[in-house]
Amino acid sequence: MNIHEYQAKQLLKKFKVPVPEGYLVEEGKDVEAQAEKAAQNLAKERDAKVFVVKAQIHAGGRGKAGGVKVCKDVASVKAAAKEIIGKTLVTPQTGPQGKKVHKVWIEEGSDIAKEFYLGILVDRAISQIVMMASTEGGMEIEEVAAKHPEKIIKVAVDPTTGYQPFHGRKLAKALGLNADQTKLAVPFFGGIFKCFMETDCSLVEVNPLILTKQGKLIALDAKLGFDDNALYRQKEIVDMRDLAEENPQDVEASKYDLAYIALDGNIGCLVNGAGLAMATMDIIKLHGGEPANFLDVGGGATKEKVAHAFKIILKDPKVKAILVNIFGGIMKCDIIAEGIIAAARELELQVPLVVRLEGTNVEQGKQILAKSGLKINSADGLTDAAKKVVAAAQGK
Repeated sequence: MNIHEYQAKQLLKKFKVPVPEGYLVEEGKDVEAQAEKAAQNLAKERDAKVFVVKAQIHAGGRGKAGGVKVCKDVASVKAAAKEIIGKTLVTPQTGPQGKKVHKVWIEEGSDIAKEFYLGILVDRAISQIVMMASTEGGMEIEEVAAKHPEKIIKVAVDPTTGYQPFHGRKLAKALGLNADQTKLAVPFFGGIFKCFMETDCSLVEVNPLILTKQGKLIALDAKLGFDDNALYRQKEIVDMRDLAEENPQDVEASKYDLAYIALDGNIGCLVNGAGLAMATMDIIKLHGGEPANFLDVGGGATKEKVAHAFKIILKDPKVKAILVNIFGGIMKCDIIAEGIIAAARELELQVPLVVRLEGTNVEQGKQILAKSGLKINSADGLTDAAKKVVAAAQGK
């Protein structure tokens, strides 16, 4: 799960990480009046003379797409907020369809002397948390890694001992900070690490992390991603979820505890088990097809759950055929068959359907499908299923 920049800054602030002060402006109200009030408050409370209006979407590259405006007076802030809200931003992370802006964050400008990058993530290869820093702040880290990998410094932190001051000093030295700046950097990095740990983050990026001309360290931008499996203990984080930023099918799938990821192909996949789902997508591609989704209904799916999975797949207009690939263990094949039939009848299924069943109660499941009277193409084995569904999607 991801959150907006302004929400990430609110969280970092709780962990005593310095961030620019700002105000949120949302669509649906008088945008110009909200923006004017925000700028006036910043001028009064923070003595701000420069303001930054930033689009709030779950994607990077906003500045290059026109989603970030630097303003020097209240009138410019009003105009920028009005221009950005309602605009569709197309960035390398949004895809060609872009994302519509529903809110902007207006914050005080910062007097920047230097820009850095700081990131924290879990390195599963070494079973430790890795803090990454670079002097190339403001650039996309992927670009830095490709062109200047030597400029990315990595410091591993053992989760059993946690962040220690020497970790911060090592990062500060790599960034070229002097003694006074290092004294600020050590608790600054510590606060970000504590936020990472206590909110169950999977990723933290501060890009850029800036050093101001007054010698202060500030998280000028922030991106936080969270481990979905830990959200049950992070109510505050869950309340920050913005459903408008997510794929509608992803949102609906989460309601029924289905693991769903939309892809660009035209063959819908309904599978039980993540490994089998990956293998199913691979064999579809091997035989010339393209999967439209990853969908794992899990080991204990019910008839109702399968029906909901079908509905989610069919909401994708690109889907030209569906492959159901089930290995019955905990989940029995006859239960899956009943769910398939219920969904097909309720939705008046029009696209070709290929079903491959193996495992517990497989013969009962096949009999249920055969007696249904529906046009269901049964497959013997995964290769046969893949060939049939690819042919069906191609209209053969």
